[in-house]
Amino acid sequence: MAEAVLKHTLVQAGKTDHFVSSAGLGALIDYEADPTACRLMAEKGLDISTHRARQLTDDMIRRADLILVMEAWQKAAIEARTPSAKGKVFRLGEWEKIDISDPYRKDSSEFIRSLILIEQGAAQWATKL
Repeated sequence: MAEAVLKHTLVQAGKTDHFVSSAGLGALIDYEADPTACRLMAEKGLDISTHRARQLTDDMIRRADLILVMEAWQKAAIEARTPSAKGKVFRLGEWEKIDISDPYRKDSSEFIRSLILIEQGAAQWATKL
């Protein structure tokens, strides 16, 4: 959800020169987006049906100018794994100092809560980039 929302938010802000891609620390490789996430995104006019999960690699970390994570522990894990990443890893909810929980395998209310926080974080980052 975060990848699609951030892409859309940046385009809406006229910022089309950014490359946005998602990867996880514990991703279930090649898994499709959760059906609840697909439904919520479709309601917003965003199609994530072709999304497939992938693992974050050292090469991705090195090539990225900015890495946005959902939770503080993810930031710490990436920086511990690749110390050169320090200074370019931030939470999507950085500006409000909040973590955004992964709603996977939870009920739709958790997906909605996460999506609201993702939208807020994406809007804030769009003004900063």
